[in-house]
Amino acid sequence: MELRHLRYFIAVAEEGSFLTAAQRRLNTSQPSLSRQIRDLESEVGVQLLERQVRGVALTDAGRVFLDHARLALSQVDAATDGARRTAQPQKPALSMGFMVGLEVMWLPHLLRILREEEPEIEVTLCSQSSPELALALTRGKLDVAFLRPEKQNAGLTFKLLAKEPLIAVLPADHRLASRKRIRPQDLVREIYVSSARTSPVLHAVIQDYASTVGIVLKAKYEGENISSAMSLVASTGGVTLVPLYAQNMLAPNVVARALEGVPPTVDLTLGYSQANTSPLLCRLLSRADELVTNVQNQSIIRYVEAD
Repeated sequence: MELRHLRYFIAVAEEGSFLTAAQRRLNTSQPSLSRQIRDLESEVGVQLLERQVRGVALTDAGRVFLDHARLALSQVDAATDGARRTAQPQKPALSMGFMVGLEVMWLPHLLRILREEEPEIEVTLCSQSSPELALALTRGKLDVAFLRPEKQNAGLTFKLLAKEPLIAVLPADHRLASRKRIRPQDLVREIYVSSARTSPVLHAVIQDYASTVGIVLKAKYEGENISSAMSLVASTGGVTLVPLYAQNMLAPNVVARALEGVPPTVDLTLGYSQANTSPLLCRLLSRADELVTNVQNQSIIRYVEAD
């Protein structure tokens, strides 16, 4: 088995199509790619992909193999990068990812700690959805990310930072806006806008909450992310449930209200790859509790303390 077999398999699995993977990512022909995947399945001894009329789908064995294949390639990439850094020493660098809007609270305190550790550090930032951040960590594109504890990502570790209560966001002129707290039963009669289309962890928390309080939340509109969901709220007159940090992103025409009773919470974690041996990352992780304390002390937003 060669590394190219793993790369070919991952490309086909992620694209869901031999043709798309061949043309867009691998610069090879579809017949050649199909032959390489057949060789891989023959060597593994099980079927990894199920050929369908339109594209392909992973078998159960394929899903397991995909996680390990991604981990194997990330370790190879980490080894390659480590060797190159050793041969050509550069300034200390760290690549970080945030869910959209989260950097407002965490980045200033994070940069202060990093510059205390490495005054000449070069920092690169990106904002993506939580699943995209997890994938970037797995592929070695990021050193660390603020995200949800995404499943199906072998080789990643998630350090719990805080439990974020969910809040309701509604138009400023909505009939419920005059209330300090929103009863979950009041949500049933409203147009519900999903804020969790690209966040399976958040979606699961919201559905569990709805089941617990005895309501059904069926989205009439779905935002690509929290920001677009709040825009839909303003334009449709609906309501949405979002993590507490979204208060930093409120437009003038929407307001946030607490939920009555015990609100559901979603975990906020610091994610990183187990294959990443960066000394700077290790030092940052050792000061994670200090980072959380600084954010809690200097923010008007209060998280539920992590156990």
